[in-house]
Amino acid sequence: MSPQKRPSHVSREGTSCALSTEEILQLLTTGEIEVEGLIPWSSNATLLVTVRQGDRATLAVYKPQHGERPLWDFPHGTLGMREVASYWVCQALGWDLVPPTVLREGPHGLGSVQWFVDAQEGAHFFTIQAEPAYTDDLKRLAAFDIIANNADRKSGHCLLDQDGQLWAIDNALAFHAEYKLRTVIWDFIGQPLPLDLVADLQALEARLSEDSTMGPALARLLSEAEVAAFRRRLRQLITEGRYPEPGPGYPVPFPLV
Repeated sequence: MSPQKRPSHVSREGTSCALSTEEILQLLTTGEIEVEGLIPWSSNATLLVTVRQGDRATLAVYKPQHGERPLWDFPHGTLGMREVASYWVCQALGWDLVPPTVLREGPHGLGSVQWFVDAQEGAHFFTIQAEPAYTDDLKRLAAFDIIANNADRKSGHCLLDQDGQLWAIDNALAFHAEYKLRTVIWDFIGQPLPLDLVADLQALEARLSEDSTMGPALARLLSEAEVAAFRRRLRQLITEGRYPEPGPGYPVPFPLV
């Protein structure tokens, strides 16, 4: 995976400096975490933090396991792992959609730490849905949510940073072994998958079979049944080669934004 240059960090003096993805991941993994405060309106404990190392610092979102609200269908303590699995799979596809995310110990215990997106105010899926400039990225995101079985793709989980790049956040309710796809992105029902997306999906499938590190890495984050179901969804999407219709149950999240 080649380094990406879009993420940035803020130095101690407050100036913005470009960092590669590898540098961001290093900072998130080994930097010192300082809690800035609680992010309001989140269903789980979600903390805005600064991660510092030397003269580098970045804002990040820290979600400790202990702050997870109990859910009937997702095992307690696994949501952060699903956030990290979402990042890994997206990066393995070569789709720069999920912000850099790691699993580590923080001030309130183990949790996910995700690079903070400095988002444009008021921009989300419904505001960019009809803009041709975002069609390709939205097609990638729709395909990603299908194979990740995302149960909560709200419009407000699609952010634009100050450079106009699309980022997909809040990926915790994903990778369940049972069908749970709920998303606002149903724009491409029945359309063929673009050929470049099919090639990316095929490359991911091959990597899961051939790469001795990818499978075990996912197995540390997801259950055996969840990994098997993920691979079945991936194979099915490749085989069908088109965006599916909604499955059983309610196909969109609540609230929509």
